Amino acid sequence: MQKSYLAIAALTALTAGIAGQARATTADVSFYGPGVQGSLVLTYGTATDAKYNNAFEVTWISGTFSDSNNSLDIVNAPVLSLVPINYATPEPTNLLAPHDFSKFPVASGLPPESNGVITYDNLFWPGGSVPTASDYTVHGGFLDIYGLMFTIAGGDVVDFWSNGIFGGPRADYGVAVATSDQALDYVSGGVTGVPEPDSLYLLAGGVLGLLFYRRRTPAV
Repeated sequence: MQKSYLAIAALTALTAGIAGQARATTADVSFYGPGVQGSLVLTYGTATDAKYNNAFEVTWISGTFSDSNNSLDIVNAPVLSLVPINYATPEPTNLLAPHDFSKFPVASGLPPESNGVITYDNLFWPGGSVPTASDYTVHGGFLDIYGLMFTIAGGDVVDFWSNGIFGGPRADYGVAVATSDQALDYVSGGVTGVPEPDSLYLLAGGVLGLLFYRRRTPAV
């Protein structure tokens, strides 16, 4: 009887966790790299991108961001809000862009290949991102190659994205800071983001393991 109770309790805990995620889930995300550092809390619910049902739409963001590059001297600036999705049109050859693909125009200072815009989609991938550009197959990480765009105190916008996994255990990330007039910083890679997608499921996996163990234990 006690073992059956433990199995039911474990299943109830797992079900409650899944149900909680169906309503609203928060994810603590941090990142650090050359001159940049951030600590974020993301909130997402049941809504997913219309093209990718494993990419959840982030509905709220909070935290802090720091950037010491280019004499910016941004220290623990409060994260204020997400930049709204604007459903921009991707390049005609890009058939893999998410439905929530968006663009933020920047007048000057971006790399030439950016074509004067920073792209974003505000999607969170708990199980790891898939390829989201027809000409870029590298993927992985809790963000995709477009990433999250948010505002910080002072009026700047920050874009935080994944470059994907290049043979190692972790994805590589990038960070850009800009206004509509100019790019203030552009760290194209070398940024570490935590946690990685696999660790987001450790608790659920542990509960499943407990349930399996209890079921396989012979009755006495």
